[in-house]
Amino acid sequence: MALTMLQGCTGHRASVPQADPAQVRAELMRLLPANAGDRAGWAADIQKAFQAQGIEPSRRNLCAVLAVTEQESTFNADPQVPQLGRIAREEINRRAARVHVPRMLVDGALQTPSGNGKTYAQRLQAVRTEKQLSELYDEVIARVPLGRTLLGGLNPVHTGGPMQVSIDFAEKHAQAYPYTREGSVRQEVFTRRGGLYFGIAHLLGYPANYERQLYRFADFNAGWYASRNAAFQAALSQVTGTDLALDGDLIAPGSIMPGTTERAARQLGRQLGLRNPQIRSQLEQGTELDFEDTRLYREVFALADAKAGRALPRAVLPGIELKSPKITRKLTTAWFAERVDGRYERCMRR
Repeated sequence: MALTMLQGCTGHRASVPQADPAQVRAELMRLLPANAGDRAGWAADIQKAFQAQGIEPSRRNLCAVLAVTEQESTFNADPQVPQLGRIAREEINRRAARVHVPRMLVDGALQTPSGNGKTYAQRLQAVRTEKQLSELYDEVIARVPLGRTLLGGLNPVHTGGPMQVSIDFAEKHAQAYPYTREGSVRQEVFTRRGGLYFGIAHLLGYPANYERQLYRFADFNAGWYASRNAAFQAALSQVTGTDLALDGDLIAPGSIMPGTTERAARQLGRQLGLRNPQIRSQLEQGTELDFEDTRLYREVFALADAKAGRALPRAVLPGIELKSPKITRKLTTAWFAERVDGRYERCMRR
């Protein structure tokens, strides 16, 4: 239990005894769902990812990874997506419109014949997996005249692999990737080994003081520390009476202007002895564990606890509605986290 709590608090950089790879793989073989194909292969890739990143392969951490993977892909390294070709074409059109690329130019590029005689538009309609789609898109921008000029940056695939990890995240965390790769980081995400490595990094590769893995599952969907930050927003709302969206975003993304959370915090500036630049600087630490050591965090919770007459939770599920071309019904981060948590609990009982 002590080792589990240490890992929960300090994350993947904790100094822990090196686990025996064979024992970790054997434990994974016991924990993997019975219907997972190539169980030995999944166990080997997960074990190597844990070892390479120095993450403690405790049962709770192994089950967390298995739960996310089962939720995202049911242990299929390259899962099929219904109507992916249509979804992708619509997304390409939307992205092109945002950067003012005329629809007729996009249509013309995709009507170019490809190497097998079919047009790229025809091949796009036939794709079934995100790996196929990403590879086709790379071929289009490489071979179609002005393809990179017209379509570069419009790739509709921004997550992939068995854990549906962000390709942007993978590209930013590829420095210590343990495998020799011939292609791009994007291409590695669509492999089982790469998707697991980067997915595990996103799920467990940061320190957090969460008592339950539930909040890591929410963070996996909404971003690191989203659950911790949403709890801070709830406390700030309690103190100031300001109605805040509990989305985990402490500052307005990409803006120098204060968002609603920052404006609410500024109401307490004189009371807390903090000037506006100090409040901004401390809110910018919301992507780090150290935010919890800031004066703003400590004082807001002290005021909120006193007003509520009890200690308020330091983590809550963010209230975010999920948006994606692949999502056809109303889903939320809380829904995702609770679904994964149910799988996690079943894994822990296996």
